[in-house]
Amino acid sequence: MTRARGAYPWHTALPTRWADNDQYGHLNNATYFSLFDTALTLWQIETGFLGETVDSPRFLVVENGCRFFQELRFPDLIHAGLRCGRIGTSSFTLELALFRGTSEEAAATGFFAQVQVDAQSHRPSPLDAPRRALLEAIG
Repeated sequence: MTRARGAYPWHTALPTRWADNDQYGHLNNATYFSLFDTALTLWQIETGFLGETVDSPRFLVVENGCRFFQELRFPDLIHAGLRCGRIGTSSFTLELALFRGTSEEAAATGFFAQVQVDAQSHRPSPLDAPRRALLEAIG
């Protein structure tokens, strides 16, 4: 996974909080996943990727990961970048990067592999054309 800011087509700014620091004075490892999850969810809301009805498909995280390169800490302003790394029939992998301020190189990279499931059966279901287009737009 690349660390270059320009490789991620969608970005959002995420402030850190004092409570995010651990006893060593840098962001707790769990906070990195929280920042990734927040950025991913903001993109899904902003683009309409998430459905708004009880019958809308759901997206289950089936795998995730993180690689750390530099420490982040409060009061850093984090810029999260997002791109789609892989699109399958009913699954996709979103790749994320966390940048300190205006840095061009990520302090951490991560990914979330998700599977679309039917709201009633909870079985995998194929991605529809509009959602596939949204993923391709950040691929």
